[in-house]
Amino acid sequence: MAGREHLTRLTGKPDGPNCDDDDCPNIYATERGTFVVQGHIYNGFTVPQGETLTEIPEHILREAVRALGW
Repeated sequence: MAGREHLTRLTGKPDGPNCDDDDCPNIYATERGTFVVQGHIYNGFTVPQGETLTEIPEHILREAVRALGW
């Protein structure tokens, strides 16, 4: 698995109001045109093996959209 150096961080700047020691919810863009979401584990239902759910606040999605210029 590739490390974070291959990702472009779109949200959660370390000096932002919702971050503490780089452990805040984030969205990263990959070189393949996909996204990696970092957030709190969501246990609302069981997903297929090899998949997971993360829960992120609305402001993180808005920040990612702004970073992409959409």
